[in-house]
Amino acid sequence: MSRERPANGRTLSRASGALIAVAGVLVVWWLITATGWVSPDDLPTPATVFRTLWDGITDGTILVAASRSLIRLAFGVAVAALFGTLIGVGMAASKNFQRTAGSLVVGLQALPPIAWLPLAALWFGFSERAVVFVVIVGAFPSIAMASAASIRQVSPLLVRAGRTLGADGWELYRHVVVPAAVPGYVEGLRQGWVFAWRSLLAAELIIQGGKGLGHGLNEAGQAFDAATILALMVVIVVIGIAIDAGFAALDRRVRSRRGLLVAP
Repeated sequence: MSRERPANGRTLSRASGALIAVAGVLVVWWLITATGWVSPDDLPTPATVFRTLWDGITDGTILVAASRSLIRLAFGVAVAALFGTLIGVGMAASKNFQRTAGSLVVGLQALPPIAWLPLAALWFGFSERAVVFVVIVGAFPSIAMASAASIRQVSPLLVRAGRTLGADGWELYRHVVVPAAVPGYVEGLRQGWVFAWRSLLAAELIIQGGKGLGHGLNEAGQAFDAATILALMVVIVVIGIAIDAGFAALDRRVRSRRGLLVAP
């Protein structure tokens, strides 16, 4: 019988794999710049980019931009989770609601969030509210779909067992359906924040205000500052990896508590 590796061992294995991948990218990057295939103005060396990144961290500009973007992200995802969960539960509970609102949610999920930006600018102006609106509409369809799917996929055996033990109505949902649906719901949140993050950066690139990471990318592009562009891209990637790792840890914890982890 195979034995599951300790969490520390799995974490170390994932970290070492990520470090190897990063090292490979840095080597290829350095070789391209060292051979002179690309102008340093178009592709600065890794040392130049990381020096720019360090300067931006020490003078606070990158930290302030990142914090402002993360605040918008957190608020937008929270609102999207609220509406997405309510709509998803309604879709799972009512076939009529699924046929009406569910079809609309599917259509909204297929619509690129950035397509909402002109309308958001018309409604809210080129303001903070327009950016947050794009984040919300970018995230909530995937959360709604995942919420509905996770409830529908609850085993009928669990529902029947709950009813046999006397649970019904709200008690059945509270003690049986909701706990069984949590792993799928967490995965929906994981997908939702990715859509929200992309929507946020795209909106910040276009709506100039608030001094977020997207705004910094736009300013660096207008100044033809490739080093700052790449430094900000590194920050965006690191934030994305960190948040996704947090959701992955939460997902493992939830599935482990429910006996859903399969030993390697």
